[in-house]
Amino acid sequence: MPLRFHWRPIPIRSPTLSPTPASPAPRPRDSAALRAGFSVAIAGSGGAGVMTAGTLLLDAAARAGLYGLMVRTSGPQIRGGEAAALLRLAAAPVATLDDRFDALLAIDWQNLNRFADEIPLGPASLLVGDSEAGEPPEALRASGARCVALPLKQTAKASGAWVNMVALGVAGTLAGVPPAALEAALGASWKRGAEALAANVAALRQGAALAAGLAGPAPLEPAASVPPGRWLLSGNEAAGFGALRAGVRFVAAYPITPATELLEWMAPALARVGGTLLQAEDELASVNMVIGASYGGVPSLTATAGPGLALMAEGIGLAVAAEVPIVVVDVMRGGPSTGIPAKSEQSDLSFAVDGLHGDAPRLVLAPNSIADCVATGAWAVQLAEALQAPAILLTDQFMGQSRAVIDRPAHDTQPALRLTAPAGAQGYRRYADTPSGVSPMAIPGNPGTAYTADGLEHTERGIPSSGAADHRRQLDKRLRKLERHDYGARWADVEGDAALAVITFGSTTGAVREAIARVAGQGLALRLVSLRLLAPLRVAALEQALAGVREVLVVEQNHGGQLLRYLRSRADLPGRARGLHRAGPLPLRPGELAAAFIDWAAAVGTQRAVDTEASA
Repeated sequence: MPLRFHWRPIPIRSPTLSPTPASPAPRPRDSAALRAGFSVAIAGSGGAGVMTAGTLLLDAAARAGLYGLMVRTSGPQIRGGEAAALLRLAAAPVATLDDRFDALLAIDWQNLNRFADEIPLGPASLLVGDSEAGEPPEALRASGARCVALPLKQTAKASGAWVNMVALGVAGTLAGVPPAALEAALGASWKRGAEALAANVAALRQGAALAAGLAGPAPLEPAASVPPGRWLLSGNEAAGFGALRAGVRFVAAYPITPATELLEWMAPALARVGGTLLQAEDELASVNMVIGASYGGVPSLTATAGPGLALMAEGIGLAVAAEVPIVVVDVMRGGPSTGIPAKSEQSDLSFAVDGLHGDAPRLVLAPNSIADCVATGAWAVQLAEALQAPAILLTDQFMGQSRAVIDRPAHDTQPALRLTAPAGAQGYRRYADTPSGVSPMAIPGNPGTAYTADGLEHTERGIPSSGAADHRRQLDKRLRKLERHDYGARWADVEGDAALAVITFGSTTGAVREAIARVAGQGLALRLVSLRLLAPLRVAALEQALAGVREVLVVEQNHGGQLLRYLRSRADLPGRARGLHRAGPLPLRPGELAAAFIDWAAAVGTQRAVDTEASA
């Protein structure tokens, strides 16, 4: 589906205690180096083990000193069925898939046509299939890719091994990953007997031999040495780790795709640090459990996807009114309703920033890469605790379920701090109308600090009240503490000083950043603003970041341009704010964005000339 520009006039705008350090500026990247690399997809039906093969290939690439990204894609089934591991390996960090794949290796063709459009190929691509599987789908052959049949299953059967290990040998050799790294990755993950391991190592080697004679795209050159300290993790694991590092010690949640892996990772991790994870009976129970735990003084978190976030709305409103800090991780997926559970989309933004009843200010944050999930996951906990407010952390399926090789994040996160009332405090007022809006929160059991915390409006002492003055005072207080807090430089990544600016958020940042680097090589300079703190929107900081900007383009992955609408409702953006957006499940790719940026810049230049002539 092609990208569409959306042209709309801009209306006149209606009237921590321990902050996480700002992310370091991205290292300069040459546009040619960014495009360099090798992209390979491994596909097959349920039980073929393509995700295992993809994970091992990514691990082997890391052992060879390379960076990489692996994206999971599958059909609509709950389990089993067709699936593919989409990998991009490179000598530099990568945060997005490339425009097309150098190779597609299919263990079989079963239902692969369901997501063939997610695996774009070209005439230079290699299409490898099993010699017993028949012809590849027309949707793939139409790309012009060169088709090659290999005896994958026959080779595996002859050695008494798994066919995905043959596929791993083929894919790794095509990509240029050394055999020693492939074998080391397999050996490190093996949990069965030595005899079975030997058989599968033999199958891997046979797969490498099958690929050795194939002519295809140029493979990668492995690094001369392997730098220490790199990590291989998913966005879900990174967000969970960041939250744990910031002090979360209680998690209650109900499993839902694509957030379940975050919970699976946190369950044993919490146990190791003395925390607890409880699987609730549903999302309503889970959000109320974390509110109760936090009320008791324990930093708490729940994780869900769009349908679960909708069910949690009333509980999040309770946390706003009672000023109880909680973190809700929303791993966004295609919607509405059940939608497309295993595909990515940034379509929960409007609900996250505006979806609660009443005037209910809350924190909404969005990491912009898998690596950033660590720092922003921690920051969400820190802000929630410092401001005694719910924080919604927006990731998505692309970020949450993908795995990446990243440089080790900085280990300078401080535990979240909460302003608490000492025992025996004289004249304790839980909801005192302080200048900052933050008032001491008593821990239950401390003598002299008992108070009522519920969803009713209340006085400064927590006594239920329907008085207009009390209502206005508490509304002002809850808004003031979020608006006046000093969020520092982490509210967004701002890169460049060009007169044309691209605004984005979340996982689309990787594709946008690479596209900007590509067009820079063609002489087009663009400024990037990747928002990390979406609510409360830092209007003054945004205006400063856009100083000198003539036109703005807002890029996002949803159908209705939710970020564009949100920004238009809150801020006066320069020029004619334009939107560039597409719904999932197809990801935004650097090449199509680069072409769209060039078209946009040309259109802006033409319109500016027309405006200048008209004014003259």
